[in-house]
Amino acid sequence: MTYKSYLPLGTRQCMVGNKMSNCNSSGDTMEKSEENDIKNNIDAVNEDDKKKAEEIKEKANSYFKKEDYNQAIAFYTEAIGLNPYVAAYYGNRSFAYLKIELYGYALEDATKALALDRNYIKAYYRRASANMALGKFKLALKDFDAVVKVKPNDKDARSKFTECNKIIKRMAFEKAIAVDDTSSIADTLDLDHMDIEDEYSGPHLIDGMVTETFVTELMETFKHQKKIHKKHAYQILIDVKKLFMDQPSMIDITVPAGKKFTVCGDIHGQFYDLMNIFKLNGLPSEDNPYLFNGDFVDRGSFSVECIFTLFSFKLLYPDHFFMSRGNHESALMNQMYGFEGEVKSKFTSQMCSLFTEVFNWLPLSHCINGKVLVMHGGLFSEDTVTLDDLRKVDRNHQPPDSGIMCELLWSDPQPQNGRSTSKRGVGVQFGPDVTENFIKLNNLDYVIRSHEVKNEGYEEMHGGKCITVFSAPNYCDTMGNKGAFITMKGDNLRPKYTTYEAVPHPNVKPMAFANSLFGLF
Repeated sequence: MTYKSYLPLGTRQCMVGNKMSNCNSSGDTMEKSEENDIKNNIDAVNEDDKKKAEEIKEKANSYFKKEDYNQAIAFYTEAIGLNPYVAAYYGNRSFAYLKIELYGYALEDATKALALDRNYIKAYYRRASANMALGKFKLALKDFDAVVKVKPNDKDARSKFTECNKIIKRMAFEKAIAVDDTSSIADTLDLDHMDIEDEYSGPHLIDGMVTETFVTELMETFKHQKKIHKKHAYQILIDVKKLFMDQPSMIDITVPAGKKFTVCGDIHGQFYDLMNIFKLNGLPSEDNPYLFNGDFVDRGSFSVECIFTLFSFKLLYPDHFFMSRGNHESALMNQMYGFEGEVKSKFTSQMCSLFTEVFNWLPLSHCINGKVLVMHGGLFSEDTVTLDDLRKVDRNHQPPDSGIMCELLWSDPQPQNGRSTSKRGVGVQFGPDVTENFIKLNNLDYVIRSHEVKNEGYEEMHGGKCITVFSAPNYCDTMGNKGAFITMKGDNLRPKYTTYEAVPHPNVKPMAFANSLFGLF
């Protein structure tokens, strides 16, 4: 059920003195006549619909408490359909959208709630949360500022305003002192004079090289919550960066007839579930090649363990182990969602910068036997994109807000034809006709992408031409989803799905290293 339109498109909130007023897209306060129209529409809703909407809202709340956010959203939407003039309905749905990372929808609902009730404080928090998640810190700060002005004694609002302001000032400072050159953190490291202490009992590189024994010992070390020595960690990062720098933005993979190939989706720092994948499907090797399709880090609090395991396999089997960049292999996401904090906790701030350099060189997509395209996010806002365009993408930088690179990392499929604005606030949503046109233009069989939690760990859409695979079960210890990976044989490339439940992990909660502002969520 859809909600009724009650506010002109582009309407937003503006500060007038110490109060919020509705504004149109040009920033002027909403005309009194428009506010009267809303009031008249509210009065026109019959009492039976209002009562039923309240009952449905309570049902939605119960699902929210059980962390079944999709079902909660469905009931909030039904309540809005009956009575679209209650700010709390939109505010609650906004919160549910935040929980499943649909920040574009969350932003839209929070703004609608504020249009109905300028004093609805929770909606400012919701909108600020969505803007924070999208890296729009200045817009988030405006909402925190609005709350502080209305409630100057609210300590929580004041602390969030202060923290957000610190982030903006820090980013401005970093931009001001940034030097436009091509120097690398790797160039400043003197590994030859970096000593390994006698008490270190972890794995050792052999002549600076990753070996099968090293990777085996590395995984065992991580399982026991011990660390690799920073000298070896830096060496792995330097070497894997060199390897990625020599590769194009789209990698062509050949899988011989009769040979198996495995595609995994998001891991998100869930190291013990990564180990379970290898237990179920075998360790990577020349005879057991893998592609991990982005979002190796963030959210889960064992991201360091995941990324060094994956990078070590890449160095060990460079032609049989593949890694695509996800939207979380970026500096902004890492600052917000925990990876930067985890690296600083387990190693150094300097290593964070080196990780950023490495992530910038990760390939953006892979094409298997010229017939199956694999990327983290999805397809494009233009119908003319070819595989040659993907090969030519300049990727050595942070993801932009639009264009091919952005869409490869951020886009999502939708069931209806055409394209629509992203539910995430970044990228596009694309329908079955877009997928069909793309695979015909590029002579493909189907596409595989990740990027979205799925109850069964995978989902076929667009007549089986667009497949989602997500490999982090019970995502963030809350979602209850299965994980999955895809295997295929080189002769027919027919996808086979293996699903699995989450396995136990040490008592470290997801988001343990995330930015403190995520208390908003």
